[in-house]
Amino acid sequence: MNKSETVVVTGFGPFRQFLINTSWEAAKGLKLIGLGEKVEVHVRELPFAVHLGLARGSSVVILEQTGKNTGYKDRDVCGYCPETRCCIEGGPQKLESVINMRVVSKHFRQAGMDVVYSRDAGRYLCDFAYYCSLYHSQGRAALIHVPTSGILASADRLVPLLQALIQKILEQLEEHSKPIDPPFVSMS
Repeated sequence: MNKSETVVVTGFGPFRQFLINTSWEAAKGLKLIGLGEKVEVHVRELPFAVHLGLARGSSVVILEQTGKNTGYKDRDVCGYCPETRCCIEGGPQKLESVINMRVVSKHFRQAGMDVVYSRDAGRYLCDFAYYCSLYHSQGRAALIHVPTSGILASADRLVPLLQALIQKILEQLEEHSKPIDPPFVSMS
């Protein structure tokens, strides 16, 4: 990387029977170890957001390609579900990350890591946040679902893998780099 990058990493709080959400523990771990000298882990601006979500029952890390706009019916831990069952009224049905998650997944699978590719993030809070990030950042976001079981459910194994995944994603983002146009705002 030639210049300093800013990355926002998110995780979620309690989720159904999981009082401690692995995605939040992993996000805090990444903040502690960092993503390299030229990468600043932030909680404010969103030039690129990496969302970490919990993949209930999974023992692998899942790289999500697509965020979906409609079909939300499950309530979150606070009891909220959008009345319209969609993220953004009038938004496209689905949005894709500018990152080719299939390529990133293949790279890590070839190295023997338990990382898989997905095009369906599950129509819950993770997918909702991902879609909104993709919409507002013109595709400059990533969603990584972390496992709840197996070797990778422990932070000492998961956090270094997430570090390597996000660094690989940033490499691809740098190759793809294009200026982001500011969102159109109507002043009527």
